[in-house]
Amino acid sequence: MVEAGETIYRYSAELLDGRTVSLGDFRGQVLLIVNTASRCGFTPQYAGLEELYRTYKERGFTVLGFPCNQFGRQEPGSAGEIASFCELNYGVSFPMFARIDVNGKDAHPLYDFLKRSRPGLLGLVGISRIGWNFAKFLIDREGRPAERFGSSTAPGALTARIESLLGGGQGSSL
Repeated sequence: MVEAGETIYRYSAELLDGRTVSLGDFRGQVLLIVNTASRCGFTPQYAGLEELYRTYKERGFTVLGFPCNQFGRQEPGSAGEIASFCELNYGVSFPMFARIDVNGKDAHPLYDFLKRSRPGLLGLVGISRIGWNFAKFLIDREGRPAERFGSSTAPGALTARIESLLGGGQGSSL
């Protein structure tokens, strides 16, 4: 169960370069949080994620990538290897975090919160596990999870919803 008023801003995570960042640093932005992998059939979604980021970042939108090796061991590399892969193959310039677990006893607390806030498959209670790489959580400007999308949802399919959450521009709220 999610506590009233709970947001992503109470969490922090380590970037690929080892620095710890408070998600409060993204306060007021619309965010797309995605668990990623370099050796997945959905890996080409990095290109669409980067396109969304470049298109909307000036309006207060950011993609946050969280590499995960829990699905088919498709993200086995070191932090440096992940960073290099993302930059060289997809020109990723949005923040990429250190590899985490998204399910199970070692799941990152952010992902526990996201799953409680937006249960999985059709919003059915109890189906909260992340099913695969490239699951997406759209976060509103107040730090609340607004929607959850599965791996097969292409980043470009989120354009209308992102624009709706961005509203009139940077710093505005719904």
